[in-house]
Amino acid sequence: MKRSTNRILTTHVGSLPRPADLIEMYRGEAPGDQLSPRLTSAVAEVVRRQVESGIDVVNDGEFGKPTSDEIDYGAWAFYIYQRLSGFEMRDRPPNFSAVNAIMRGSKDRADFAEFYQSGESGMDVRPRLRFAMNVGPIQYTGHELIQRDIKNLKAAAAGQPAEDLFLTAAVTGVSLMPGEYYKHPDEQAAAVAEAMRHEYKAIVDAGINLQLDDPIIVNVYEWQYSMSGDLAAFRKWAEQHVELVNHALQGIPEEKVRYHICWGSWKGPHSADLPLRDVIDLMLKVKASQYSVEAANPQHEHEWKVWRDVKLPAGKAVIPGVVTHKTNVLEHAEVVADRIIRYAEAVGRENVIASTDCGLGGRIHPQVAWAKLRALSAGAALATKQLWGRMTSSA
Repeated sequence: MKRSTNRILTTHVGSLPRPADLIEMYRGEAPGDQLSPRLTSAVAEVVRRQVESGIDVVNDGEFGKPTSDEIDYGAWAFYIYQRLSGFEMRDRPPNFSAVNAIMRGSKDRADFAEFYQSGESGMDVRPRLRFAMNVGPIQYTGHELIQRDIKNLKAAAAGQPAEDLFLTAAVTGVSLMPGEYYKHPDEQAAAVAEAMRHEYKAIVDAGINLQLDDPIIVNVYEWQYSMSGDLAAFRKWAEQHVELVNHALQGIPEEKVRYHICWGSWKGPHSADLPLRDVIDLMLKVKASQYSVEAANPQHEHEWKVWRDVKLPAGKAVIPGVVTHKTNVLEHAEVVADRIIRYAEAVGRENVIASTDCGLGGRIHPQVAWAKLRALSAGAALATKQLWGRMTSSA
């Protein structure tokens, strides 16, 4: 993957605002002969807009992942059920909601109960009507779909001055629901890991960088509810998760992998998030060459200091989020530059690639999302001037 050898490169985490007609086509389950050409043109449009906004390392906006029936940005995880065998769609249990499943028993949920009851967190904008239950052996069946995504991204990037390309993929363990086929959840997770390896390999074999999306390693539910805040127990569980992630990455070159962690996309207080310091050593064990972390979210912006105490392994890079999806407030370019410079001083300027905290699609207004990417680019240019003593152009 490209590194910031002579200027601060820019990227983002994955999800970008989708065209309204593409969303409706997914929701209406449009036939392939209608969806395919529109998806191709939409990917071309979103790649062009990324480049025009000053983004160096671009993707397909995650447009190939169908909009879920729960919330627009749920596609990052739920898309896997379209690409794996062994799952059956069922009606949701009574009173099921995503926020209850994720936040049940958390201190944040308890301390801010009135807020979560108000619905302002945005988690249950459209209650999920169906969910995927594992009822049989899990195998990868998405070969045609991943090749479609690869083809669309490559075609869109042809002739564009992008520095590099990436595609996102879900890490094993993203399913909230238990299964019926495997005797233990760990067996189900292992089966997903074996299956998803096919997708990871297809992306890398095509010459495109792979980004693994993983909220599991800082899972507030496991830490506070299942383990009652027992950090030692959580770390033991997280170590097993990292081992499974690395198993899924066997045979895939580390230099082609970037690893994204986040503390959840909902717009809540996040007062009880697990500190990065408590898991950073586990994160660095993942066989990747770049690590994407939240750095603009007010609960994690201060964590650049952790990198002064934790040595970044040689040849690795950090991808700090310097604009956030948690608010529609637009970051000033100088604020963005300051965030970048703090990371550069902690780990070295060549080891920093400026990014977003998480995906922007479905989380903030599209007009603001694109403005944030332009602010990201402008801030990177200011940081480059200070770090290298010269200015670069920005969108």
